[in-house]
Amino acid sequence: MIIGNRMKKNPGTAYPDMSIADAKAKMKEDRVHRLPVLDDRRHLVGVISEKDILLAAPSPASTLSTFEANYLLTKLKVKDIMSKNPVTITKETTIEEAVRLMVENDLSCLPVMDGNFLSGIVSKSDLFKILLELLGAKHSGVRVEALVDDRVGTMATVSEEFTKAGINILSLGTMDGISEETKVLTFKLETKDEEKVRKILEPLSISLDISVV
Repeated sequence: MIIGNRMKKNPGTAYPDMSIADAKAKMKEDRVHRLPVLDDRRHLVGVISEKDILLAAPSPASTLSTFEANYLLTKLKVKDIMSKNPVTITKETTIEEAVRLMVENDLSCLPVMDGNFLSGIVSKSDLFKILLELLGAKHSGVRVEALVDDRVGTMATVSEEFTKAGINILSLGTMDGISEETKVLTFKLETKDEEKVRKILEPLSISLDISVV
C-alpha cells in the first residue's frame, strides 16, 4: 500500500509572511491541526502546527493582559515559528515507511512531494484510520492472538483450517513473539463461534487469546 492512495490531496497551506492569527483561523476553517508552508514559488519551506502556535503564545502565568498577548501574536509571522526543512515523502512511499519516519522522527505529519511541489499530506490520524482497517476494527467477529512457532507454512496451515471450517478471515497480521523462534498471529474472523475457533487453533498454537468483539 502506498501513500499516494491514502494521502489528503490538495491540503490547505500557509505562506511564510502569513500572520499567526490567519494561520490559526485557516486551521480551524479546514479542521486540521497543521499546515504546510509554501513560498511564492509554491515550494515547501516548512510546516506550522497548532502546537507551534501554542508554544509561541505567552504563558498563562504571564502578567500580560489578553490584549497585550494577542497584540504580540499579531506581530509574529508563520516563518518565525514554523518547523523548517521538514521530513517529506513521495506518493510512492509505502505506508510502513511513512510510519517508520513518523516514529523515528517524532512527527505528527509528513508532506507528500511530487518533485519540488506539494502533492498532499499524511498525518498520524490518517495512519490510525489505516490501522483500524488492517485490524478489521469496523467489523464484529472473533479477534485472535495466537503465539506460534516461527516456521515456514504456519500462516498457510492456519488459513487452510479456517477455510475448511467455513470461517472468513477479515484481517490478519504478524508480530514478533516472545523469542526469535516465535511469532504472534493476529486475526479478525467473521464468526461469533469462539469455541470453534479455539478448537482449530489450540493444536497449532503455543498460547491463545480469543475474544468476541
